[in-house]
Amino acid sequence: MLDWTDRHFRYFARLISRQVLLYTEMVTTGAILHGNRDHLLKFHSDEKPVALQLGGSDPLDLAECARIAEAYGFDEINLNVGCPSDRVQNGRFGACLMAEPELVSECVAAMAGAVSIPVTIKTRIGIDEQDSYEDLARFIDIVSSADCRTFILHARKAWLKGLSPKENREIPPLRYDVVERIKKDYPALEIILNGGIVDLDQAERHLERFDGAMIGRAAYHQPYLLAEADRRFFGDKRPARSRREIIEAFLPYVETELELGIRLHAITRHILGLYHGMPGGRAWRRHLSQHAGKPNAGVDVLLQAARYCEESIRA
Repeated sequence: MLDWTDRHFRYFARLISRQVLLYTEMVTTGAILHGNRDHLLKFHSDEKPVALQLGGSDPLDLAECARIAEAYGFDEINLNVGCPSDRVQNGRFGACLMAEPELVSECVAAMAGAVSIPVTIKTRIGIDEQDSYEDLARFIDIVSSADCRTFILHARKAWLKGLSPKENREIPPLRYDVVERIKKDYPALEIILNGGIVDLDQAERHLERFDGAMIGRAAYHQPYLLAEADRRFFGDKRPARSRREIIEAFLPYVETELELGIRLHAITRHILGLYHGMPGGRAWRRHLSQHAGKPNAGVDVLLQAARYCEESIRA
């Protein structure tokens, strides 16, 4: 979810669901240790609970970044052992680390020893020819020995060569049965399913077998699908906000960001899917795409786009 789940999107998503756990895009240890930390890690307190996903493979660097992240207020540190892109592999992190479970265990132990918040793993069910159930079980045995209790399992293997990241999300078949077997064999671990979940109905069915369900791109492209999550999964009886109420609640945040010099397009590019499948959804996307990038574009652009939707809904 690089360049997608930034702080603007997370704040917007929090207006839709008050309860779901939000994850950052992956941030590398090198960027945190040598880059602009505030730009990478600062977030609005209303986003909480929020987890930071880290990319890295040096235990000392990861431990230091975990300490920094905890000081910024994150609720969880998640180590990415699932991204298959060439750029990530060249940095020796992501899915290629599945071939080095002992190193992953060292990384987890170092981070867990540095912070008081949970340290979790997001991984695939295998890589290349190392994709047997026994390979995955060995990985979990070794990493869980470092007191990692939560594994988010993307139910596809990854091919490190020959497939693009997009193809790695689509071509390897989903193997929910593998993740289900892991949950049965490791009942004391928290096993969260990821991969191919496109709506709350699917998530609810998966929660009959797993401890959690992670929705990625579907929640980004159709964020309003999260509107019923609080009621269905957290017992929150407060009514879900309407799309218009979400926009109204978003305006003060947008105005504040604009005053800080953030361009409107940097914010609105994340909310194009709010009216997905609704009358006026195309007009909403078109107006924001055409006008939010203009110099000095302000909240009036957002309000006009909403008016187009309301007119279409009433028509």
